[in-house]
Amino acid sequence: MNRVFITGVGCITPLGNNVETLWNNIKSGACGIDFIKKIDVTDLPVKIAAEVKDFHPEDYGIDKTMIRHNDLYALYALAAAAQAMQDSGLKVGEDVDPRRFGVAVGSGIGGIQTFQREHSNMLQYGLRRISPLFIPEMISNIAGGNIAITYNAQGPNLPVVTACATGTHSVGEAYRLIHEGRADAVITGGAEAAICEMAIGGFNNMKALTTSEDPMAASLPFDSRRHGFVLGEGSGILILESEELANRRGAKRYAEVCGYGNTCDAHHYTAPHPEGRGAAESMRLALEEAGFKAGEKLYINAHGTGTPLNDKGETAAIKKALGEEGARKAVISSTKSMHGHMLGATGAVELIISAMALREGIIPPTIHLDEPDPECDLDYTPHTARQYQADIAISNTFGFGGQNSTVALRKV
Repeated sequence: MNRVFITGVGCITPLGNNVETLWNNIKSGACGIDFIKKIDVTDLPVKIAAEVKDFHPEDYGIDKTMIRHNDLYALYALAAAAQAMQDSGLKVGEDVDPRRFGVAVGSGIGGIQTFQREHSNMLQYGLRRISPLFIPEMISNIAGGNIAITYNAQGPNLPVVTACATGTHSVGEAYRLIHEGRADAVITGGAEAAICEMAIGGFNNMKALTTSEDPMAASLPFDSRRHGFVLGEGSGILILESEELANRRGAKRYAEVCGYGNTCDAHHYTAPHPEGRGAAESMRLALEEAGFKAGEKLYINAHGTGTPLNDKGETAAIKKALGEEGARKAVISSTKSMHGHMLGATGAVELIISAMALREGIIPPTIHLDEPDPECDLDYTPHTARQYQADIAISNTFGFGGQNSTVALRKV
């Protein structure tokens, strides 16, 4: 089995359109949540979100034809991939055989903005006015397909769609490809651009979104005032490589990917299991594969959505996975308090944050945790970041359908 390392990272997020800006904002406890500016919210019950700001796809070498013929979620993915590839310095055909170079990039929802636009065209003008590119712009695999075309990645291509767990599952499956010798390097992560009327209407009508009109009191993981998540958007992309390839070309390493848990609650199509059954097993599997031992310092980047059921259930799951004593020793935070819930992109972005936390010995905060829920009684790093050199980090994401995913990283 091959060891696997993160050698390049890139992102488009509500807290910055590159990893340096994102990480600086995370460390300082900045909030990327604000009033929605991209669409008219006059008649919408939800007024705030975590929007990407100042995104210009041409800045990342994306040509006008690609910009015109892709949904925004795919453009976010292409932009983050361009950063990650440049950061890694990996040269396809020189460093890695294209047939051994894979892609595992997914989206929880895909091109919903394209779907909304073309549905409006159909209702207003009829079937003939539906774009011939409607299907390829909408489907959830096209971001991964376009990334493969851009970088001549002829190896395994696996677009994961597991709702909010998409980004973490994508990285976990990319890790498996390299760990088991099926690829030497993989571009992996997730992307989402669902801040539009249809998505907001759907999530709001199922009572999933916060209706707070105060951006500083909206995304409230583990707080007793929480009542829904804040919709975010963006992309996180990582380059994973085998140890042999990274050694051969002298690549820098952010962290080692060393464990992966993938389970299902088999309980309910939207609600998590109340005792955190599947989530606990996902964490246990990832930590077991990572060789986690008593006495090692653990950081958990929690799913921490700020919904009543998730945060209570995740707390229970952490205790079930680690035992009461181990859970109280773990240092935990939910960075969704700052960047919102980026759906299929969130797991990949949070793994980048986790890798940076290990690299710099800094634990990100859970901001706005002013009134802790008594049922959420672990160390969630309230308000401000702190110095703490963890040995290992895990990042959790849990999605509709009972999908649970955990990826473990080790400091290098």
